[in-house]
Amino acid sequence: MPRRINALATWLLQLGPDEVATVLLHRRDVADRFVRTLKDLATQLTDADSVRAAEDTLDQGALDVLAVVVAQGNSGTIDTVCTELGCSVDDFERAFQRLKDRALAWPDGPRLVAVNSVRASGTHGRLTPRPRTPRRRRALEISPVVAAMSTVDGVARLLAHCEQDTFDARYTGGVATVEIRRVAKALRVGDGVLRLWLELAAEAQLAGVDRSRLLPTKQGDDWLDAQPGTRLAALVAAWQRMDWRPEPDQARAALRDYPAANGLALRRGALERFSAEEAFADLAELVDDLVWERPAVHDPRATAAVIGEMESLGLVAGGALTRLGAAVLDNGDVEAAAAELMPAARERAAFQADMTAVVTGLPSPELSAVLNLVADLEDNDAARVWRMSAGSVRRALDTGLSADAVLTRLAAVSEAPLPQVVEHQVRDVARRHGSLTVTDVRSCVRAADSALLQEIVKSKRLGSLKLRFLAPTVLASDRPMTETLAALRRAGYAPTGVDGGDQSIVERVERLRAPARGQRRPDRWWRTELDDLELAQLAIRLVEQERPSAGRGTPRAGAARMLRDQNVFLRDEEVVLLASALVDGSSVEIRYASGPRRTETHVVVPTRHLEGVLSAACEDGISRDFDIGHLREVALPR
Repeated sequence: MPRRINALATWLLQLGPDEVATVLLHRRDVADRFVRTLKDLATQLTDADSVRAAEDTLDQGALDVLAVVVAQGNSGTIDTVCTELGCSVDDFERAFQRLKDRALAWPDGPRLVAVNSVRASGTHGRLTPRPRTPRRRRALEISPVVAAMSTVDGVARLLAHCEQDTFDARYTGGVATVEIRRVAKALRVGDGVLRLWLELAAEAQLAGVDRSRLLPTKQGDDWLDAQPGTRLAALVAAWQRMDWRPEPDQARAALRDYPAANGLALRRGALERFSAEEAFADLAELVDDLVWERPAVHDPRATAAVIGEMESLGLVAGGALTRLGAAVLDNGDVEAAAAELMPAARERAAFQADMTAVVTGLPSPELSAVLNLVADLEDNDAARVWRMSAGSVRRALDTGLSADAVLTRLAAVSEAPLPQVVEHQVRDVARRHGSLTVTDVRSCVRAADSALLQEIVKSKRLGSLKLRFLAPTVLASDRPMTETLAALRRAGYAPTGVDGGDQSIVERVERLRAPARGQRRPDRWWRTELDDLELAQLAIRLVEQERPSAGRGTPRAGAARMLRDQNVFLRDEEVVLLASALVDGSSVEIRYASGPRRTETHVVVPTRHLEGVLSAACEDGISRDFDIGHLREVALPR
């Protein structure tokens, strides 16, 4: 490794400030204010993690060239590499320039030298040509509202399923593929679509895991109560934070973090290729181009899946960027763009004679609350369909509402007068509702009609209650009131619960909620990232201090390099001043650490520099030796 560092430092010494600045621009992770010499920079550039990060930015052609240079043992030439890859010199120069810009390979005379590559492990036989440039056409106004509404509604359906049915999660927080397939079948969507909904819900903190079960969170309740545009904006923000990598052909658990998945780079890189003015004629051509451009991040199936995600969220439509996608890409007002895209929630439903209620578009939270109270969601495709039944109406009456109250609520959200069949159904169920009452003895079943109680006692389906007559109109149950109510309802009856004072008990189902997963925070590296101007200034400083005004290859340049390696306290300009004095025989003022917490100031004329020791003539005419490492300051004599 030291030999490789020295070789890289020697090559860097031959570059101009602009060329060193280009290296720093491509390798920002090694550029900081603590890099003092080109050798320091070479040491940082050969770090394995930095090399891996730099290789991840290479295209396939550059990786092919790097692989051959490594395979030839850093002794190959341009001719040998071109022969092995079967490419022209122009193609080689293009790829090799990308390697030089990142200090991953460089010429050493006629030889080609490379760093200790992390990814390049062999040859590919031939240089991989760049695929056909993706064809573009003028972008058309294609609204992504249908796809975006489907995703927003799909996440809402997922939250409803989590509340109403079990959705098992592992103790580690993930959801197994078997469970994904089961729920996907229940919701009538593909496994990949459900996993996207799952990840969006978890990343947006709408769903969480509690005791190995996936449940909505309190944030999920607020999200469901929001307008469609606000809901979509929350999902888009979550999508921007997702780092998992879609694997369409590989069964993988959801809600798990996979290290080094490059999901953020994959999604951002794909989004950045789209434009609002021009549309891609064939997305397959775009995928091929992305895979060649950054093979470390993109692969055909994952990239195609990510483009599908962008289409489902309304970021891309018809091969072009939408206004919402442009807002995401430019860090604009995403919520305003989402509100503009999504239509307002529907406040009315169309009630049909077949006991269904149809809503075209996304229903408002108020409309959903009324329909979910009185009916069951039956279809959730382009239009949402709720179906009323005796059981669903009974559920509404169990909350304490009367028939008139239920009909009033339905009429308030109906586009037209309610069909008579709906009114008849509600009143018919209300007429039978409460004909049975249950009290806790462990519980009692009472009815004015003794024949009805005789029928109940004889029912085999109610044998677990161990019913017995206390009076012609009263039965005693061996089970608590809640279990007795549930058993009677399963058997087809419509009992109501009453307390000891014969007052009806309003039943409220406690809504289970899970804690939300904390929002991911971007990783912070200890280095302070430099901007382009600071990088250029650093490059100029590194080059100029290695090449003082006397020119390249002079004794002054060599003296400056050695002095810099032997002292970490002096500033760059002080090193250059001392090197000039050593070469020219001029006098300088030095501050020298002669003991613990003690320094001395001398005006000296340096005469010799050998093995870390500076010999100099002092003002009193005595020649003294100074340890270079103990110098604390160098300045011109006052």
